[in-house]
Amino acid sequence: MSEIVLRTEKLGISFGGLKAVSELNLEIKKGQLYGLVGPNGAGKTTVFNMLTGVYKPTTGSFYLNEENLTGKSQEVINHKGIARTFQNIRLFNNMTVIRNVMVGLHNRAEFKCGVFSSIFRLPVHFKVERAMRERAMEILGIVGLEEEFNNLSCNLPYGKQRKLEIARALATNPKLLCLDEPAAGMNPQETADLMSIVKRIRDENDVTILLIEHDMKFVSGLCDEITVLNFGTVLAQGAPEKALNDPEVIKAYIGG
Repeated sequence: MSEIVLRTEKLGISFGGLKAVSELNLEIKKGQLYGLVGPNGAGKTTVFNMLTGVYKPTTGSFYLNEENLTGKSQEVINHKGIARTFQNIRLFNNMTVIRNVMVGLHNRAEFKCGVFSSIFRLPVHFKVERAMRERAMEILGIVGLEEEFNNLSCNLPYGKQRKLEIARALATNPKLLCLDEPAAGMNPQETADLMSIVKRIRDENDVTILLIEHDMKFVSGLCDEITVLNFGTVLAQGAPEKALNDPEVIKAYIGG
């Protein structure tokens, strides 16, 4: 039986009298590429915000590898193994590409360095710094940005900024990587390249991936299973070709 990485039980949140997400039940297995799709306003990003500690659920619970993380802080949840990207790119614009990735490495035990060692520039400081740079370069290689390592992130074209945000999230060594519309704004070639990168991350880095995406071709070409939301409730779940052809899903997308 496959190991369940993420499980939600009747997960929900209300803002005042508005139920943004209601009784969401998910089971995402280790190594899966899982999609969360639906029309604008369906509650997809709200789900991500609950899973990453931005919002505290008002009902239900969620578990990472059977550990209850409901209501924990963003820092704790990230340390436990959930990382994310955002719809709107959030990079450190005046830092180099490699430094953006190194920021993501700072929460990992193997790259910890005491304040005393850093202040006085002891040999251990430089040893840790070298190790971080080496690991950051490896991650940049995964997303095809190794040649951009010394450029400022603000000078990257849009598609490469998207890849850099994924690299920074990957640097935290997540068990579950949540990608919020990773292909948004990309041209067809960039989207095809991103599909290959996402598959590589899953296959070579032992990472389970949950993604939000509006590009149904992208979803169908990547995801093993999907959940379709509309107004915060589940319309359909299962294999993409089956769920996307559900009459209620078609109605939600095109009206009727």
